[in-house]
Amino acid sequence: MGGDGAEPGGLRAWWARWRGANEGGMSLPVRDGIHIRDSHPTRAHGFDFMLVWVVICLLCLGLVMVYSASIALPDNPKFSRYSPTHFFSRHVLAIVIGLGTAAVVTAVPLRLWERLVPILVLVAFVLLVVVLIPGVGKGVNGARRWLPLGVMNFQPSELAKFAMAMYAASYMVRKMDLRENFVKAVSPMLVALGAMGVLLLAEPDMGAFMVIAAIAIGVLFLGGVNARMFALVLVVLVGAFVLMITFSEFRRERIFAYLNPWEEKYAQGKAYQLTLSLIAFGRGEWFGQGLGNSVEKLHYLPEAHTDFILAVIGEEIGFVGVLLVIAAFFWLTRKCFLIGRQAIALDRVFAGLYAQGIGIWMGGQAFINIGVNLGALPTKGLTLPLISFGGSAILMNLIALAVVLRVDLENRQLMRGGRA
Repeated sequence: MGGDGAEPGGLRAWWARWRGANEGGMSLPVRDGIHIRDSHPTRAHGFDFMLVWVVICLLCLGLVMVYSASIALPDNPKFSRYSPTHFFSRHVLAIVIGLGTAAVVTAVPLRLWERLVPILVLVAFVLLVVVLIPGVGKGVNGARRWLPLGVMNFQPSELAKFAMAMYAASYMVRKMDLRENFVKAVSPMLVALGAMGVLLLAEPDMGAFMVIAAIAIGVLFLGGVNARMFALVLVVLVGAFVLMITFSEFRRERIFAYLNPWEEKYAQGKAYQLTLSLIAFGRGEWFGQGLGNSVEKLHYLPEAHTDFILAVIGEEIGFVGVLLVIAAFFWLTRKCFLIGRQAIALDRVFAGLYAQGIGIWMGGQAFINIGVNLGALPTKGLTLPLISFGGSAILMNLIALAVVLRVDLENRQLMRGGRA
């Protein structure tokens, strides 16, 4: 067999050149633990259009389901002053503002975000304090979590999630050399997390605190904190949550209701939402009752357009619709982690840890919301990202994902030999 092209090495080189010329791509290195390996061929220019389309599909599904779940609310005396399209139109406005802001955010370099981390954290803390001031923060159902801004009610806890992802990534970059010393490496992070937790529990918003704690300890683990320190942090946080539940009668009742939702004492009380949510899923069966045909949204299931929108999806679109939502969030979480791993492989540790922190946020919050709707977890006041009604949640979700998109864009610029 003569000629270089007939040799195995020559064939591989020819195939690599042909693939690059025809696909406009190249194989990008991905760090797997401490090893570097090649991922599947990825286009090395532009950005990940699949990520954009998955986000848009989730937004569109949310728009349809918010309209379906809220159209009958004006029949309730509590919402009699609202038009049938009130929540739908506000949701459209939030998406438009969010997409416009996200488009601007994608133009902001990661190095600027890294410099802005202290200011971002300070603003988040200030807003968490301001929302607790009587007459300033808006209270709904006994919780004071919103700041009225006219066009939307802003929830500082959503900004706090974004700020924590930025802070944790920046913190691990700065403390990289101290990862074996617990006091110097971890205690400042725990102090910041504890202060934020106190403010969130004063609202009260334990669900948001759980998500923020998951982001913080997740980034600590991914940043390389050793196993003993990570286990100690985990024990401290679990102990704190156990104490909060033990000394709060309201939270204890929720746990008991979750364990036995069909008991008469709880079915019309703390487990009321859970039992109606389960009934909605049961009515949906495999393919649902059809769009707009949910019965539970007709003043039976509270918060059908926010915390329990997945139950409406299950009733109207069925198990298939719920499965597609779960698959979309799994893909979105995995994509954030892959983008983060790619950035770390390119020695962009802050960008990589931030992207993975957003993956923890999206995946963790979706997991909790889906678990609550299905009765697998105790009831918590957490929305389903990108789908549930909520102006500030949609805005901050889109901003956070826009920064992840920027990380991907800079990764691809570096792979082309340019500068991020």
